[in-house]
Amino acid sequence: MVGLIGRKIGMTRIFNSVGNVLPVTVIEAGPCPVVQVKTQERDGYTAVQLGYVDKKVARTPKPLRGHFQKASLPPQTVLSEFRMKDVSTMSVGTKVSVDLFSPGERADVTAMTKGKGFTGVVKAYGFRGGSRGSHGGSSYKRAPGSIGQSANPSRVFKGKKLPRRIGGQRKTILNLEVVQVIPERNTIILKGAVPGPNGGIVLLKKSKIRSMERAQ
Repeated sequence: MVGLIGRKIGMTRIFNSVGNVLPVTVIEAGPCPVVQVKTQERDGYTAVQLGYVDKKVARTPKPLRGHFQKASLPPQTVLSEFRMKDVSTMSVGTKVSVDLFSPGERADVTAMTKGKGFTGVVKAYGFRGGSRGSHGGSSYKRAPGSIGQSANPSRVFKGKKLPRRIGGQRKTILNLEVVQVIPERNTIILKGAVPGPNGGIVLLKKSKIRSMERAQ
């Protein structure tokens, strides 16, 4: 099923027909030109490659320039592939827009979460840390404390919760409701939160969960 590439604008709230407040995320998506159509015979699988936001030729690597010239399209800032069972209806140069979705449908959204950098166990896992500073409290404060065993087994078990880098990971939120689609502004409004910062790139696909429910 073909999808759509967009950019997260931010969150706001709207009121539905009965006056209830809905937290929503506004996404500017498309139009995304089809840069390449992959077939089972030539590539071993079926998919379409979509582009998003025109890019200067001078800022495009030479190998990619030829890729776009072959499609007779200007260079694109973002390229993403979407698997499809049937690509017979897709052709290079066709543009996919927010008309792909309609209010009431469900969408799966993939994006990179906000990077939080290298953090300790208190922030990463919610450890309580040492006791308060007064009345002879702990001396280690926010440190993780003892992490290993003595002579047996003399090692730290895999998966031990320790300081680490958090955020900056690819994450998919499933089954978000499409509240509104504004084709003239290339905008789609989804109920709920979407990963990543404002301005971050997001990938949208029609939800398989809702389609499975309808099939049943």
